[in-house]
Amino acid sequence: MRKEPSQKIAPKALSVWRISGALNSLLFLAASIGSVVLVTLTDLPIWVPVVVIVLSVLLSYIMIQVVPKIRYRIWRYEVREYEIELKFGLFIIRRVLIPMVRVQHVDTKQGPLLRHYNLSSVTISTAATIHEIPALDNETADQVRDFISNMARVTEEDV
Repeated sequence: MRKEPSQKIAPKALSVWRISGALNSLLFLAASIGSVVLVTLTDLPIWVPVVVIVLSVLLSYIMIQVVPKIRYRIWRYEVREYEIELKFGLFIIRRVLIPMVRVQHVDTKQGPLLRHYNLSSVTISTAATIHEIPALDNETADQVRDFISNMARVTEEDV
């Protein structure tokens, strides 16, 4: 069996994913407020908003605390001369091999959260799919992007 990828993403990814989870949890807050308003306007039983609020708090906790820890613990990557290997997932763990000869385009990107934490994501495009290595520090992301670009060019010339 092939050895697992060894490179980790930046530890600051936890903060970015937690903030993202908190922002997504605002939807649960809206559902909670909506259920309270619905009870006051109609004759729905009081247990309905209580259940909605409890579920909202539970789901928010999972999205803010649990999911980022699991994602960070599992996410690994390795860039080799002839291939890129990614390992990621939450419930279903995927291991993806991307042959360098298939790489058409490699890019770095930053959203506002990543920029604030001096992180970038590397996107790798092939003819069929786009893969992403999330939340690398800017210097590492640039090095990975440049290495993949150079190796893809060399591999293409060899073919």
